[in-house]
Amino acid sequence: MTERAAIILAAGQGTRMKSSLPKVLHRIGGRAMLDWSIDLARKVGCSRIITVISPSQPDLRAHVEAELGADAIAIQDPPLGTGHAVRSAEAALKGFVGDVIVLYGDTPLIPASAVQSLFEALEEGGAVGVLGFRAANPGAYGRLVTSAGGDLEAIVEAKDASPEQLAIDLCNSGVMAVRAERLFRLLSKVNNNNQKGEYYLTDIVALARKEGSTCKTVTCEERDVQGVNSRLELAKAEADFQDRRREELMTDGVTLVAPQTVFLSYDTIIEPDVTVEQNVVFGPGVHIRTGATIRAFSHLEGANVEEGAEIGPYARLRPGAFIGKKAKIGNFVEVKKTRVGPGAKANHLSYLGDGDIGANANIGAGTIFCNYDGFLKYQTKIGENAFIGSNSALVAPVRIGNGAIVGSGSVIVENVSDDALALGRGRQVEKPGQAKAFREKKAAEKAARK
Repeated sequence: MTERAAIILAAGQGTRMKSSLPKVLHRIGGRAMLDWSIDLARKVGCSRIITVISPSQPDLRAHVEAELGADAIAIQDPPLGTGHAVRSAEAALKGFVGDVIVLYGDTPLIPASAVQSLFEALEEGGAVGVLGFRAANPGAYGRLVTSAGGDLEAIVEAKDASPEQLAIDLCNSGVMAVRAERLFRLLSKVNNNNQKGEYYLTDIVALARKEGSTCKTVTCEERDVQGVNSRLELAKAEADFQDRRREELMTDGVTLVAPQTVFLSYDTIIEPDVTVEQNVVFGPGVHIRTGATIRAFSHLEGANVEEGAEIGPYARLRPGAFIGKKAKIGNFVEVKKTRVGPGAKANHLSYLGDGDIGANANIGAGTIFCNYDGFLKYQTKIGENAFIGSNSALVAPVRIGNGAIVGSGSVIVENVSDDALALGRGRQVEKPGQAKAFREKKAAEKAARK
């Protein structure tokens, strides 16, 4: 297969976002928009990925270096149009022989199949492949003028289009595929003789046609190529991602009781025969296995839920939570960096942090793993079939043995042996008649103040 590279344009300032955060680092589905484009490039087999940024974006530079390395950055300075931006990556791709896809850091939802089709258009003899879409309201989009045979003849900007061309609903997304050598050779011929004084990437289509080369179009849905330039468009893109992912999950056998109230992340994995009730949020890094039930108003992030387990309602699973087969985590229970063994239960009002809970253990209501001393975290270990009474505080590091019982209301600071009963509470004292005497005294004091 021909080598592939991607140039991702991300130098725009994004002023309409009204944010100190670079536009392309705003998130869709829990992932920065730029990372969607990087992932797309990887999915279609790009061995080189170059991100074009502005020198005024140190946070973006740091992000790209962390993701791709310092040699994956090209600087556009000053910004002189899309053609100039792509040409800014020429030095970074010096010596590369193969096909190049031009992507955008603010267009996060392009399907891999569309880009794959662009590369195939090059393999079939196209000099330039352009991704287009049928627009419901073409408006200011550039139009793709095609021949009767479907080849691309020209890209015409709306302001320059004739009435006949304005009637065309096939529009330009800006995404293009070109052989590297041809791309930079054509860009060297692009001029900036236009109202904006900019170098347009789209001009390479006319230049390729002038050389007698064939240009191709590939189409996708309009929603696939929606760009994000404002908070409103960010919200629309998020909503579109959520709708798509919900549809995919339900098609694959997941029950979403109230789909529009379930929110997913880019990497959420939910296997068939899982039921998700209303108002559930999945942060990044969640895997739910078949037969599990996620009940209403639960929030999960960085968690693994095994087969047949039940979560919620009103449960919170934080990073590092591992819920075993047929285990139960109930209402107002928070689990963080804790393994809950098969069949174990924590049904009410508990915090389980930095722990390991054995199979079939029972955690009573109000139990707290006291895992932090203000400086360091410590682990609580609970053995198989252990029973922790309600309103207990387990002060880590501590181990509760297999089959052990901790009496309700206990503060446990030492290890408990297997099958032992541990009590860590003050002795109950009863003083006959004192309650009545107290009430009479206080009633008299209250009356005296009136």
